[in-house]
Amino acid sequence: MAEARHALNLRARATRAVAAVLGGRALDAALDEDRVRHGRHPLVEELAIGTIRHTPRLLALAAPLLKRPFRKADQDLQALILVGLYQARFMATPIPVAVSEAVATTEVLGKPWAKGVVNAVLRAAAAKNDASTRDDPNHPEWLVARLKAAWPDTWRAILAANDERAPLTLRVDTERVTRTEYLQRLALGGVSAHAHPLVETAVILSHGAQVLELPGFKEGLVTVQDAAAQLAAPLLAACAGDAVLDACAAPGGKTGHIAQSAPQAHVTAVDYDPARVARLRQTVERLGCDARVRVLTQDLTTDPLADRFQRILIDAPCSATGVIRRHPDIKLHRRASDLTPLRLAQARLLDRLWQNLAPGGTMVYATCSVLPEENEEQILAFLERTPDAREDPWSFGAGRRARTGWQFLPGESGMDGFYYARLVRRA
Repeated sequence: MAEARHALNLRARATRAVAAVLGGRALDAALDEDRVRHGRHPLVEELAIGTIRHTPRLLALAAPLLKRPFRKADQDLQALILVGLYQARFMATPIPVAVSEAVATTEVLGKPWAKGVVNAVLRAAAAKNDASTRDDPNHPEWLVARLKAAWPDTWRAILAANDERAPLTLRVDTERVTRTEYLQRLALGGVSAHAHPLVETAVILSHGAQVLELPGFKEGLVTVQDAAAQLAAPLLAACAGDAVLDACAAPGGKTGHIAQSAPQAHVTAVDYDPARVARLRQTVERLGCDARVRVLTQDLTTDPLADRFQRILIDAPCSATGVIRRHPDIKLHRRASDLTPLRLAQARLLDRLWQNLAPGGTMVYATCSVLPEENEEQILAFLERTPDAREDPWSFGAGRRARTGWQFLPGESGMDGFYYARLVRRA
């Protein structure tokens, strides 16, 4: 009895997290709150993340069966139906089991009056065999349209990659331990992993893991970072004595990589939000480079710095359409109307921070977007209006050259969707 009650409590926790996301909250924030209150549990995270990953198609199954939408106060019931559908459709849970668990969970949620509607809707939706629903894009229409226009030959592959689980990728501090040595430490700890074939600091775990329990994590030997994101510091190529600016730096993975790979550089890391800056400070402290990094809380679009830098990284605010597989709630929260203010903010950052770049210096512009208007089109427009800027082109063993810069699409060589452009200010 106690074990059954515990299982229902886990489903209720996942349901509350999904309901929070349906209400507009970020998935990471909803899960963080659950972890603080109850501790981490793999079933809660599997149910919550998996349900949000497939919410568009799950809603398409369930919504037509409701006589009327749930009230806002009962959004947890809608979430409960989606969680049950996810179990039945994607976790191979037998339909009767998924239905009975969802019905019993209404008691834990304090809404036993909803047993009948949950039972009826979930049983009917789970039993549907609608091929068009199974094969639908599972993305908002505006994003599908933009992907078709931008990537006519690969848009279906992008959508498919977005619906996959992203691998857990680590960056090894190769100044302190070689990647081969770290892989040996993982193997001794019973963790299966392999080296990324193209990014020399990247290690990909074969399965998920408790990050805090990984060898050397607390000591800063490794940090969680996608392989594509690990290219920022090598592209920036900071040298000893360089003044380096990492703009939009939180949560600090790239800041730490810059400081670790160029220990004699003088790094300034900036973000606009105090909560994000707190995470940034925690990251650089864990990585052991806090003494070499100046951290500031500042909105550089309205309050620029007076300093000059030899290297500037702009990890620009963007639509995040390249990291949907890691943050599936982007499909629910991002709107087409977000793109114009994002593009304007990107252009302001480029123009203002260019004035902080010393002649002969290097700027790397990066986004985790796959939309050309935030990437190559943004940089082409910048080059056209900035006479002393030129591109310093580069190539890589994955992805593709854009009209300017380099674009990775989600899933290519196990990486997220990323864009990079490297620019030099003429002396």
